[in-house]
Amino acid sequence: MEKPAPAHYPVHELIGRRWSPRAFADRPVEPAVLCSLFEAARWAASSSNEQPWHFLVAAKADTTEFERLLSCLTPGNARWVKDVPVLMMSVARMTFEDDGKPNRHAFHDVGQAVATLAIEATALGLFIHQMAGFYPDKVRELFKLPADYEPVAAIAVGYPGDPERLPDDLKKRERQPRERKPIADFVFTGAWKQRSTVVGG
Repeated sequence: MEKPAPAHYPVHELIGRRWSPRAFADRPVEPAVLCSLFEAARWAASSSNEQPWHFLVAAKADTTEFERLLSCLTPGNARWVKDVPVLMMSVARMTFEDDGKPNRHAFHDVGQAVATLAIEATALGLFIHQMAGFYPDKVRELFKLPADYEPVAAIAVGYPGDPERLPDDLKKRERQPRERKPIADFVFTGAWKQRSTVVGG
């Protein structure tokens, strides 16, 4: 299922096609394809080139690891994620490697890496769905994260599937039109909430 963005200004096709479905096909994601996603993430920009991103990943074919990662999700997400072929968890190193000082840009940089991964996924015919609904403490415990590492987001990965396979309430959400705030709501000049003249109307 495709759901292109109703963009007000021209954007690259891959940006317009990227969205976050819940319906994924049974088709496994090939290891080489996953490696391309991580290669894309690898080349994201980061503060001081720290590259604070890490990923826990489990394919559904590996039942033990998949169920372990799935158990970290809230019930609302777990009920549909149980059918995806690949589940990930992004993790941020919250300190700089050289001096151990806090890296306040770590979440931002992990987000950049996942955004790059998402565009690569779209180019390869896959989609990802990022989720805040998970239990960080359970991730830390089950995967023995060091103290200065923080779970950021759960990520479902796969090829697009049939929305009819979803529960009724999620079918409806899957078909809803995509919406975003207008540029004027988040781009300012001169003062906070003062509409920018730089980007026009």
